[in-house]
Amino acid sequence: AVQSTAGAARRRVALKDIGNSTPVINLEISSAVSAFRTWAATADGLAEHYAAAPTPIDFKSYSAVRDQALVDTLEDFYKKFQPEPEVHVWDSGDKADKSQQIEDAKEQLSFTQEMLDETESELTFMRDNRTTLDSDGSHVKDAYPDIAAETEQELEERRWFKDAIA
Repeated sequence: AVQSTAGAARRRVALKDIGNSTPVINLEISSAVSAFRTWAATADGLAEHYAAAPTPIDFKSYSAVRDQALVDTLEDFYKKFQPEPEVHVWDSGDKADKSQQIEDAKEQLSFTQEMLDETESELTFMRDNRTTLDSDGSHVKDAYPDIAAETEQELEERRWFKDAIA
């Protein structure tokens, strides 16, 4: 089972075209996620701050101002003005792009988690089947039956002896 798992991992890596020069972590997605988390924290704080209606202005406290006509004009303007609420709509193209980036990140995360799980199981297998001075060929054959079968086939076909025999 471990050998098939290792083969599946190699095939997945080959399909993903990951090489030594390819970074495993997508820095663009990483920085975008960091920027989004910062923005979300700020947006939540601002939404909480501006959720309630503002407190009304007490124009009577400005009775000591020299130009009382200015205060009266501002008070009249304040009472009559009913601004339309601003509605912001997320651009559908940008929304689709961000959704795709999120899905790509989730897929990459699940792939990375699978690779980690498979690597852990292979490490456990290798630790359990570590060779020592007391190990012999049968221990290796038991631990790696696919390699043992391939070796037996090569011995039967005498591929190891073709240089020794004329």
